[in-house]
Amino acid sequence: MQHTSPYITIDRKQWANLESPLHPAIAPEQFDELKGLNDQVSIHELKDIYLPLAELIHLRVLASQQLNEITSSFLNRQPEKVPFILGIAGSVAAGKSTTARLLQVLLYHYQEHANVQMITTDGFLYPNQTLLERNIMNKKGFPISYDTKKLIRFLSNIKAGKDTVNAPIYSHFAYDILPDEVQTISKPDILIVEGINVLQVSREGSVFVSDFFDYSIFVDADVHNLEKWYIERFSLLRKTAFQNPNSYFHRFAALQDEDALQHAKQIWRDINLLNLNENILPTKPRAELVLFKGDNHGVEKVLLRK
Repeated sequence: MQHTSPYITIDRKQWANLESPLHPAIAPEQFDELKGLNDQVSIHELKDIYLPLAELIHLRVLASQQLNEITSSFLNRQPEKVPFILGIAGSVAAGKSTTARLLQVLLYHYQEHANVQMITTDGFLYPNQTLLERNIMNKKGFPISYDTKKLIRFLSNIKAGKDTVNAPIYSHFAYDILPDEVQTISKPDILIVEGINVLQVSREGSVFVSDFFDYSIFVDADVHNLEKWYIERFSLLRKTAFQNPNSYFHRFAALQDEDALQHAKQIWRDINLLNLNENILPTKPRAELVLFKGDNHGVEKVLLRK
């Protein structure tokens, strides 16, 4: 029996050979700032993977703009600017944030859509006080811990073309929402929405976050690599951000290495792996493109929806 798939599988070499007219000048120090902690993205990765990906998204943006113009012409109306929304999903430690930042910089170089802005759905987590009151602090990052209705209202306002829309800001340092700060999004050409939950569906409502996406990407890797990268990142944070006495996780900095390792493994097993299996991996088939990473963080293949 012939196996069929909704995706075209493109290996790294084939993908790297795809044509991209972009030749952005990114200084080494800027490139380092774009990379996430412990994310081993190289200049070769930028050229081989992210330049063709940016070109593909660029073509999708142009097609979306043209469809808007054609539809407006048919309706005898002036076309209105409608932001193109790109969703990026994947597990903790998969490299979603790095993917989002790289694409933001690359897509900016296309003059047709130079206003590229980005948010993370972490800002739509409930504040810690709310999580504590609901006794779900141990479910932080699970669907129940997000104010999904607020996120949907935010995206609806973006698509409606409001001049400015405010998004809450989450601090990983404080491990909480910053109550007096917001991120203002102002009529972007492209809005990148990055988060583990962006492709999830809800049993409660008929409108989903992904309904507002024009394109979606899932950053994927084998589970054993995700666990390894999470533990490596945890170890690096113990030597850096956790050293600050004001950090929410400062208590982990003083642990013996072996105790810290066991604690990181427990967090992965009891929280992140559970969330991955129950809520994140089941959303992968909803993505229009999947980046599959190998042992060294490099993308080995791209799955493109037919």
